[in-house]
Amino acid sequence: MADDTGIFGRKAAGLSRRTALKGLAATAAFAAGPGFVRYAQAQSSQPIRIGFQAHRTGIGAAYGRWYEKTTDAAVKLINAAGGINGRQVEIITEDDGTDPKRGAEVVAKFAGQHKADVVYGTLFSHVVIGSAPAAGELKIPYYVVSEGHHVASTKLNRWCFQPGITDVKSQIQAMAPWIAGNVGKKVTMIFPDFAFGYDHRDYLPPALKAQGAEVIGQIAIPPTESSFTRYFPQIPAETEVLYHVMVGPAVLTFVKELGEFYGSNKPQLFGFIDSLEAVDINSPGLEFIDGTHFWEGSPRYAQSNDSDAQKAYRAAVGIDDNGAAVGDAADVSTAAHMFGCWETLYVIKKAMEDAGYQGPQDRAKLVEATEALTEFKEGPEHPQGDKVFNGKIHQVFGHQNISKVEGGKLVVVHRTSIEDGLYEPEGDYTTMPL
Repeated sequence: MADDTGIFGRKAAGLSRRTALKGLAATAAFAAGPGFVRYAQAQSSQPIRIGFQAHRTGIGAAYGRWYEKTTDAAVKLINAAGGINGRQVEIITEDDGTDPKRGAEVVAKFAGQHKADVVYGTLFSHVVIGSAPAAGELKIPYYVVSEGHHVASTKLNRWCFQPGITDVKSQIQAMAPWIAGNVGKKVTMIFPDFAFGYDHRDYLPPALKAQGAEVIGQIAIPPTESSFTRYFPQIPAETEVLYHVMVGPAVLTFVKELGEFYGSNKPQLFGFIDSLEAVDINSPGLEFIDGTHFWEGSPRYAQSNDSDAQKAYRAAVGIDDNGAAVGDAADVSTAAHMFGCWETLYVIKKAMEDAGYQGPQDRAKLVEATEALTEFKEGPEHPQGDKVFNGKIHQVFGHQNISKVEGGKLVVVHRTSIEDGLYEPEGDYTTMPL
């Protein structure tokens, strides 16, 4: 409440209009003085601080490394173009060890010690789920690049967004018709035994059933498993399609052992590229995957119809036509996921500009500005393709790619429409208080 002895207080009521105006003029003159100008400039020149929750260690380390490369490349371009609201962007990175408990601690560290404006970048779904409550309690916007359905389910909180990469439920719904129509009707699933895998477990059976196909077996494997052969006898003999999605440092072992188990007498294989992200598909022992199919968010290999935006993005991040680091063919990227970092950073930029974001006091405005976004056009900021955003569930929807292993490369043979992956919202974050 204003001091009632001041210019605008009750005891000032007897002051003449001229006296009041003199007081206002003096205040304005002080505000316009050199010291005030320097202070204002100092405030506006402070960088936008983005807390990057990175998987530098743990089972997500390969993804984390390429998420960092993509983040650095995008921020370099954003800053070269003037930053956000005239301010440069500073990335503050903390390793969460791909661990939910450490993830929550990292979010708190960003909000407290680092004074970050937002938190960004988390991939593994169990880390997102473990970290999201901290973001909600601390009221700091949390932009994840994760794929899991946890954000879109509206079971987290209003401070959590997934605006740069589609979720598993959408991906599966979009691809199920192609799987049922081109690969087979009797499907057995192998998936990791944590939240990301459970999305596949829960959403593939109804999606396939709608296409006249069925899931006849489901095998959950701990994501830290180092050998997989003992699980394969659980696969029903009548399986026509083996749907596999594995993660972590042992994915190469998983695919090799699968080939050893089946030899040339294998069912049709349909895999999420997670089973081979950051792995050279020409590695010894992987010959049996020739002719099989994989889901890819953004293609690892350069395609003949790549847009100029896709080519520019790949050059900026530093991946060659085979999806490996320029100058190091052994350093294979996580191309199917890492584009989401690039696109999410540009979404943050757009939302901050729409909100006129100046600092942490504007975080609620930033949430509302993000919720107000509706679509992103394919181009330099969104090289993976057009997308639509549903502000009620904080989730983006885009195109999916189905690629076939041909001649030691992944060649896109089908690209879904955005409409293929749309589904009815399960809730509405915008009804929740900020």
